[in-house]
Amino acid sequence: MKKTILITGASSGFGLMLANKLHKAGFNVIGTSRQPEKYETKVPFKLLKLDIDDDSSIQAFTKELFSLTEQLDVLVNNAGYMVTGIAEETPIEVGRAQFETNFWGTIKVTNTLLPYFRKQKNGQIITVSSIVGLIGPPNLSYYTASKHAIEGYFKSLRFELDHFNIKVSMVEPVWFKTNLGNHSVSTTKHNISDYDSYRQLAQAATQKGMNEAEEPDAVVSTITRLIQTKEPKFSNPVGKMTGLILFLQSYAPCMFESSILKSVKTAK
Repeated sequence: MKKTILITGASSGFGLMLANKLHKAGFNVIGTSRQPEKYETKVPFKLLKLDIDDDSSIQAFTKELFSLTEQLDVLVNNAGYMVTGIAEETPIEVGRAQFETNFWGTIKVTNTLLPYFRKQKNGQIITVSSIVGLIGPPNLSYYTASKHAIEGYFKSLRFELDHFNIKVSMVEPVWFKTNLGNHSVSTTKHNISDYDSYRQLAQAATQKGMNEAEEPDAVVSTITRLIQTKEPKFSNPVGKMTGLILFLQSYAPCMFESSILKSVKTAK
């Protein structure tokens, strides 16, 4: 029987590319979007309404999902967004909103679906994190923190789910060409003058990363491979230089920190 795969945030970016690829490969794909009516006639797979920030939306979505299928093999947590800005300049409410989606929203969807996986004694959870869930670049403090938090949560959860035969994996991309940067939330209205010169450099470094981003095919291929692997790895960094970045952070931290500082100073 072909696998049924649920992908949150499937109306654009990685989610849309992945959903199209898996549908073409013969999987039963169900995607989600906050506004499925805008996209459902443009995609070949089923698209359901889901706002992961809204508890009532999650409950209604779950009811609709299992009215369409009794089987769920894979959950791909992909929905999320990015807050950019200097840490001290970012209002706490903006940081809370970042966590509400990237951390709590992801967890609430996962927890709602876990009883179905446990009943099956089988399942797979793949969460799209980021390389910043493993490192800490400037100008992305709350986005970085939300990704570190979700990495930590699933590191523990994977052990608790192992005896139910539920596999847990993280995918940690570097910059890739998606709508993440275009839809990011900036905090430039709350500037502190002491950061004026540094802010310009930090913003330029972030923008440079987005401008020089790789095409997203590698991320889609990585997730597809994980779905087809019997014993998938937990951590799966994707993109050029990820191996070197993580090696330097672990074994040559001074060199790693110098490279981050240099990337900001030379961004313009």
